[in-house]
Amino acid sequence: MLGVIFSTPNEAAPFIEQYAGDRLGELEEGAHLQTDAVVATVVGPGKIKATLGTERLLHEHDIDTLVHAGGAVALADELEVGAVVETAFVLEGDRVELEAPDYPRMPLECPFDLDVEGTLVSQDHVRGDADASSYWERIADMRDATGYAVAYVAAQHGTSCHIVKGITDRADGDTGTVADRREAHRAVAAFLQRHVDADFPAS
Repeated sequence: MLGVIFSTPNEAAPFIEQYAGDRLGELEEGAHLQTDAVVATVVGPGKIKATLGTERLLHEHDIDTLVHAGGAVALADELEVGAVVETAFVLEGDRVELEAPDYPRMPLECPFDLDVEGTLVSQDHVRGDADASSYWERIADMRDATGYAVAYVAAQHGTSCHIVKGITDRADGDTGTVADRREAHRAVAAFLQRHVDADFPAS
């Protein structure tokens, strides 16, 4: 069975609309949508909710492969709002900064045919008034608040995990609009439609 994890109902909405049609409204935090081969859930924002929600999903369902999909903020200049990026490495970004820190860096397989791969840093605490990027932000291409937790729990269960993110905003002050965020979420849903539904059709 394939598991698909989103952080928020807004991130999940385009996929649920495409995958389930009119059978289901908004997928609320903590709820699951299940077919014969696919189960999708919204875990909520932040690493604590992501950890608990992923644990629950993996305990309640026989998941072979997990895909964490949703939005991320671009840290690298080359990532444009609306791009869909596959994660090759995910970092834990809320640790104390050191001159040469040892950081948890988890490599992930990139089995999809996306043109762009990048490093994702997960941070619950982002200082909006900081004069310079943190160490973690300088070595990553994009930022979210859930990816590391999802990948870590999946690794503890021995479950294959992939992370695909749509760029919704930029960290350099070029904040995306609501329309930009919706378009990024739609782009991720279109990716899932092409690369997931072909192998795991809805019943």
